[in-house]
Amino acid sequence: MIKVAIVGTGSIAGVHLAAYAGFPGRCKVIALVDRQGDKAQKLKEEHALDCGMFNDYEALLDNPELDLVSICTPPYTHAEIASAFLRAGKHVLVEKPMAPSLSECDRMLEAASHSAGILSVVGQNRFYDPIQKVKKVIESGLAGRIVHAEANSYWWRGHSYYDVDWRGTWEKEGGGCVINHAVHHIDMLQWVMGMPTAVQAVTANTSHDNSEVEDLSTAILTFPDGSLGQITSSVVHHGEEQRLVFQGRRAKVSMPWQLYASAEQSGGFPQRNPALEEEIERFAAGIEPLKYTGHAGQIDDVLTAIETGSRQVLIDGSEGRKSIELVMAIYEAAATGKPVALPLSKESIFYAQESIIAQAPRFRRKA
Repeated sequence: MIKVAIVGTGSIAGVHLAAYAGFPGRCKVIALVDRQGDKAQKLKEEHALDCGMFNDYEALLDNPELDLVSICTPPYTHAEIASAFLRAGKHVLVEKPMAPSLSECDRMLEAASHSAGILSVVGQNRFYDPIQKVKKVIESGLAGRIVHAEANSYWWRGHSYYDVDWRGTWEKEGGGCVINHAVHHIDMLQWVMGMPTAVQAVTANTSHDNSEVEDLSTAILTFPDGSLGQITSSVVHHGEEQRLVFQGRRAKVSMPWQLYASAEQSGGFPQRNPALEEEIERFAAGIEPLKYTGHAGQIDDVLTAIETGSRQVLIDGSEGRKSIELVMAIYEAAATGKPVALPLSKESIFYAQESIIAQAPRFRRKA
């Protein structure tokens, strides 16, 4: 039985608890950590837990019963807490974003490299059938080489959303909608396409005068094979419609699922290719659905790695870092007004937290 602690008791902690509850024979939550204690008590009652409650995570570092820790605290605390538990030999599942800077990601990776524990970064959208379907169809080659990829991470948040003290700041949130909302779509895009070689971007704060960071961003990516991508990150889009679209040489596939294949007529004009669409649909229909999805899928992945001793998880620290590197490239390109080459160097102002806090542009004053 794998013994689990939840550090941080905000809204996402309830999602982790519900997911762990789906594996009663494999794991048990033995501790909740909350600085004030009131949220922990509420979660304990809501989920009928038989567990201890602590106001300091350090009280658990030397607990010999503890195996796995879910870190559900604000991003600026992730590196400190994750590194401490990894040094203590515990397995760690840390919520997105991994950290608000690459230097902190590297600190976590360094701790993981010397630990008996596994470091996994939450990217629960990889554990949904729609993205698995799109990825496997693209990998089959039926759609042809992808020449354009598009991620529309459209969300809407009202003015009071940024009244929470840590939101809307470079110091504690690490940025705005790019790092906090679009990070999942950025993760899925790079999971399918790989990392780009260059990024250009523009960011803006259009609607939230109580936030110093962006609420809208558009980025253009260049990939090693010459294909292009674009990412729109937003908390000002009504309807919150989110899509990933991949245009192949032979067909378009997207999430939510949409398929369109074209064939060439005389003179180069298009006509629909129903035969190819039928072939792709047959292939897609044969993809076995996931047994567990979302956070439950990722927690199953982590539990399996612990149980088997394989240490292999779908989203380890290195995978989690990729999304942050792409986020920081978007921020640097927007701040400088120039294309940014990847990988980012340690000289980038968006590598270390200290330089980000000191030099990142502020759109508004955080009140």
